[in-house]
Amino acid sequence: MDILTLDRLENLFFEQGYTKIPSNLPEFNFYCYREAQGVNVLHVIDYRQGLYISEDQYAHLKERIEAFFRARGEREIHVMALVLCDDTEKARKLCEEDSFCWIIDSREYRLLIHETQVEDFYGWKGILEEYLFALVREGAERTEAADRAQKRIDWRTLSWVNVVLVAVNVIVFLICTFTGDMLYNKGALSVTGLWQGEWYRLFTSMFLHWNVEHLFSNMIVLYYVGAIVERKLGPVPYMALYLLSGFAGNIFSVGYELLTNAYGSSAGASGAVFGVEGALLFLVMSHRGKLESMTAGRVAFAIAFSLYCGFTSVGVNNAAHVGGVFMGFTAAAVIAACRKIKLFSNHR
Repeated sequence: MDILTLDRLENLFFEQGYTKIPSNLPEFNFYCYREAQGVNVLHVIDYRQGLYISEDQYAHLKERIEAFFRARGEREIHVMALVLCDDTEKARKLCEEDSFCWIIDSREYRLLIHETQVEDFYGWKGILEEYLFALVREGAERTEAADRAQKRIDWRTLSWVNVVLVAVNVIVFLICTFTGDMLYNKGALSVTGLWQGEWYRLFTSMFLHWNVEHLFSNMIVLYYVGAIVERKLGPVPYMALYLLSGFAGNIFSVGYELLTNAYGSSAGASGAVFGVEGALLFLVMSHRGKLESMTAGRVAFAIAFSLYCGFTSVGVNNAAHVGGVFMGFTAAAVIAACRKIKLFSNHR
């Protein structure tokens, strides 16, 4: 944001007792101050908006200013041009032949006075340098405040639920590395355990992983995809979606084992992670096929490719993946419908 505006510069002139001369040209502004010996004029040229005038046009403008005051009986007329610019070389070419022309660098907030130009104009050198120095400090304070605000915003918008879910999965895996098979025996999903009343396995198995590769492949997807879904749905709905997807994946897994009589022990957050991916697919589709840098085609391909890899691999619980995708997509649709009738608060 440019803090060196014409309005602010104009206020500075007014504070010094100068009066604005009406002009039909917004890029050229004139301010005058009458003294006993004559009139002092500040001619401000805003050279930042793609304006271009030749040296002849510049000289003609100064002549017009002097003619304006002579027509009103002024004999002593002193005109100083102030060129506001981002391109100092361009401005230097404009007024290099004029001793009464200073350049104000609006990027660095500096007053540029070359050796061929007068060193002062009725005290304005000191006034402008002090004013520009104040702008430098103001700009630094604004930048610092903006940085602090950005840091606060980053903390507030961090997907805390998703971060906690990733952290819990990692912590549980680290515990497993020190406790051996104890947690796997107690918490992994198995039909036999469910028949014995250990229904908690539908929940605990979502946070167990057999090895580092298994953990990493799930958490890297969850970290990036889950953050987007949580930002769009909100933390509480996102947590519900994650758990429901994990439960649905486990129910599909149990159903598949009962149908095929292929009983085993399974663990992993894959059902929940695939549910988060299914939710992302719904969100992208509901945003007319594009959300941030993602398209519905890319998300659908990523899900399909992951499912294909699972079906062509050994020892992968594909039923949990299918159940998770189905539940995640459905849950996201239900949450979106509930938000439209304002059951959930809006989250950016």
